[in-house]
Amino acid sequence: MVSALTFGITDHVVFVLMLCASLAIGVYFGFFSKAKNTTEEYLRGSKKMQTLPIAISLVASQLSGIAIMSVPAETYTFGINYIFMVLSMVLVLPVLIYVVVPVFYENNVSNCYEYLEMRFGKLMRKVVTATFVLNCCLMLPVYMFIPSLAFAQVTGINIHLINILVCSICVVYTMLGGIKAVVWTDVVQGAIMLISVLLVGVLGTMQAGGLSSVLESAAKGGRLNFDYRLDPRIRMTVWNCFAGGFLMWLGHIGFNQSCVQRIVALPSYAHAKVSLIIAGFGIVIIMSFMSFTGIIMFARYYGCDPMLAGLVSKPDKMMPFFIQDIMGNLPGMPGIFISCVFSAALSTLSANLNSLAGVVYFDYIKPFIRHTEARANATMKLIIVIIGIYCVFGGLMVQHFNSIIQTVLSITGISTGAVGAAFLLGMFCPRVTSKAAISGILFSIAFMVLIIIKSQMHFKAGIIKYDILPNSLDQCEAKHLHTILNAIHSNNNTTPVTVIEKPTVPPLVTSAFGSNRDFSIFDISFYLYKFLGLILTFLWAVPMSYICKRDKHESLNPKLFTPLVRRFLPPNLVLEMEELPLKGVKELPLKEDSESNLKNCVKFDAQLRD
Repeated sequence: MVSALTFGITDHVVFVLMLCASLAIGVYFGFFSKAKNTTEEYLRGSKKMQTLPIAISLVASQLSGIAIMSVPAETYTFGINYIFMVLSMVLVLPVLIYVVVPVFYENNVSNCYEYLEMRFGKLMRKVVTATFVLNCCLMLPVYMFIPSLAFAQVTGINIHLINILVCSICVVYTMLGGIKAVVWTDVVQGAIMLISVLLVGVLGTMQAGGLSSVLESAAKGGRLNFDYRLDPRIRMTVWNCFAGGFLMWLGHIGFNQSCVQRIVALPSYAHAKVSLIIAGFGIVIIMSFMSFTGIIMFARYYGCDPMLAGLVSKPDKMMPFFIQDIMGNLPGMPGIFISCVFSAALSTLSANLNSLAGVVYFDYIKPFIRHTEARANATMKLIIVIIGIYCVFGGLMVQHFNSIIQTVLSITGISTGAVGAAFLLGMFCPRVTSKAAISGILFSIAFMVLIIIKSQMHFKAGIIKYDILPNSLDQCEAKHLHTILNAIHSNNNTTPVTVIEKPTVPPLVTSAFGSNRDFSIFDISFYLYKFLGLILTFLWAVPMSYICKRDKHESLNPKLFTPLVRRFLPPNLVLEMEELPLKGVKELPLKEDSESNLKNCVKFDAQLRD
């Protein structure tokens, strides 16, 4: 079994070439590119980025190592309903294109949190950027640890050594090359991911006996059953996957700085629109393929489960085992897949590192130092190094998680819904004031923290128990899966099974597929956390806007609202741009001599810049 699950020389060469290509791109943009050494160039590429590379970068950054490893594991163990998380992207696209992105372009924001400051004030921006920084700190070690887990599974090399190596390379090319290095490494890594996903799907289907055999086995094993029940406690139904997916894509692409930073780096809204369309359909196609890969994987192991045989300890490790099984005899193929997983992780990590450095500098450091372009770039590079070191140590905690996808959706569920609600309140609800919106976010986050902590307590107490769909070991010999057969014999799985009498009264448990307990909001599926967070924010902020009313003399810029809402705004609420007073700018009297007028113009321009 050890010889069957190891990397060859060709695999190592493929993997090293991928890392070297990423590093070379960063070195090129860091030392040989003729671009100016400015923050605008480092964070937005001087707004001269190209449509297709940005689209590929958006796709690549959404296909993290978590998606490559955990999405197939999710459909393998719990069925096909996850596909509705992916399909929800079809509805998110028009919302991004016609509701969200026009507001960012018309207000010329380089940081999506600038919009919240324009609409609700500085305190709102500080609150939301704090959630972004916290989310990054919680998630970045997870993004990096997952591919290291895959590599360790197939090579036996210590997982933390791999983590250190790959984190270091990612930090170097992100630090040196800025947004351009992030985007162009995403293009290379996206190509690797696409090739890998297609190879896995085609070879896996062939090994499982063809598409008809895959569908037949999956249907017998209950993996193709769609669940239309409305019970929010069921782990995956059509409705909670669709609702959770809608808020996930909207929050991750439209209201997250790592993606918005790339969208606004394009020269115009027209370019952004085309890029989003390409990215949206790219995400749907590749993620759908990844979801179906779990079904292919189940068909391959229907009646011969590696987890039951003791070869794989948990679902998140199934994908590397599957790759070695179907591609291990082809030189370089396992190396391509592991490169795919690392490419996805590097893409997500580099994008978040770059945007996190910009947010931390401009929101938390710049107000307290004398700003120069050189000092800003040096500070942002130092931030990237510090976060990279943190990611290495954070991996020590991630290795103890049972279900990565559950962990990720729970962590991001704390604030993603509330942050998305803040943007939607700003764009759709003119009545909502800063106090109402901020209190709504804080209420939602506090409530979601309570729900998640309480649900984790229920998991530990056995009140919530997500047992997976059943599989067996009775067809290993018929399928000629000798590696699994050998593991069964070596583990002495032929010992008699102890029969446990069923209790006369079944225990009160919320499972992955139903519940016999009284309804409790603490038992709801983690797929609904983002949706619940958004609803809680609206339920608090909208009524509060009738208590914390806007000043009657205060006017708002109509461009702060989405184009769909502007036509319905009451005339007493907004003023045209030329009528809006310039806050903080003193009126300068017009003098008779031209020299004095020129000096006043210079002062006026300086005030505007400040």
